[in-house]
Amino acid sequence: MSRHVRRAVIGVIAAVTALLGSVSPALAHGFTSTVYVQVTAADQGRIRTTLELEYDLLVVSAADTEGDDPLFRTGTAAFEAGDAEGQAAALDAHARSVVGYVTRRFSVGADGRACTPSRQGEFTPARQEGVPYARMTLDWACPADGGDPVMRSGLFPDGEGYVRDTKTIITYDLGGRSGSAALDAAHPSFSLGQSWYERFWEFFRLGAEHLLGGIDHILFLLALIAGSRRLREIVLAATSFTLAHSVTFLLAALGAVDVPGRIVEPVIALSIAVVAGWYLWRMWRRGGRAAEVESMAGGRLGLDRAGWVRLAVVFCFGLVHGLGFAGALGIHEAWSWTLLWSLLVFNVGIEAVQLAIIAVVFPLLALVRGRAPVAGLRLTGAISAGVAAMGLVWFVQRVAGV
Repeated sequence: MSRHVRRAVIGVIAAVTALLGSVSPALAHGFTSTVYVQVTAADQGRIRTTLELEYDLLVVSAADTEGDDPLFRTGTAAFEAGDAEGQAAALDAHARSVVGYVTRRFSVGADGRACTPSRQGEFTPARQEGVPYARMTLDWACPADGGDPVMRSGLFPDGEGYVRDTKTIITYDLGGRSGSAALDAAHPSFSLGQSWYERFWEFFRLGAEHLLGGIDHILFLLALIAGSRRLREIVLAATSFTLAHSVTFLLAALGAVDVPGRIVEPVIALSIAVVAGWYLWRMWRRGGRAAEVESMAGGRLGLDRAGWVRLAVVFCFGLVHGLGFAGALGIHEAWSWTLLWSLLVFNVGIEAVQLAIIAVVFPLLALVRGRAPVAGLRLTGAISAGVAAMGLVWFVQRVAGV
């Protein structure tokens, strides 16, 4: 093996290791939580926030932090029984602990001064991606001469040890302004007076972080890169994937699709195994000629039959991955237009990371394939085998609910 090829192989291994090392070892969607907040105007100049929080996480966190063991016992019993009314009743019975926990971690302020919260109505049950949530409403009385309201969220922090990287997705329609924002530990606050480019950057960053933080989506992309024989194939595959999950985004915003996460997540895992296994099957069937392109006579876009079939498979699985992306932004209700702009920017962030990964990994693989075809096949085969194995493990785990 020549010096250039050895360097390229080392480069590929280093690039893949860096990509996998940059993400959390936990599953992409298994240990995170999302809080959803709608902000509107209330009576007497107050600000109304309607929060939806993951029910069992709220019970455990509030009971632990506030030292309320009866809340944990009654709330957990209602959760395990699947009793939605009992869940709401448990929260109402321990409203002081629950509201205390939430308002110490979620706040509204103006000009550096805190607004005063007051709970409105009772807790009501809700669901997000098939998961039980609790809905609560807080009205905030702010200083009369205050400036633009500032929202701050530190709900369910990593330090509690129950979940990691909690996102708070806020949609607002207040004072003639509407839009959305995404808060997390690194960016815990935003002002309703923020500029359009600040909002753009927040959701661009969220999209990029969502792909980098989701090892399953990265492995899917690595499987596409390893199985692509030419630059044209990976570009078309990435474009097909982009179009597919963009379609799903739009359909989710229109309320035309709403698939539970318990179905989406196993299919995402299966898609990883199938795309990686596709290349392994090709290696088994064609041996050392797996990287060669079959007769392209008359082929559109320079693709042979295998290329077109693979493109169709990628598009179908891209639709499913799009459901996972939509779930990250809380796109569950029809006509979620206040999130549509943010959704599109979120998508741009995802694509930027995808292109960056392709730009790093594919040229290195192409160099190895060109200089040492046998080494190239072994390397891409090893990548595909590892990705396929992980996909199958995750599929079994997600179906079993592990």
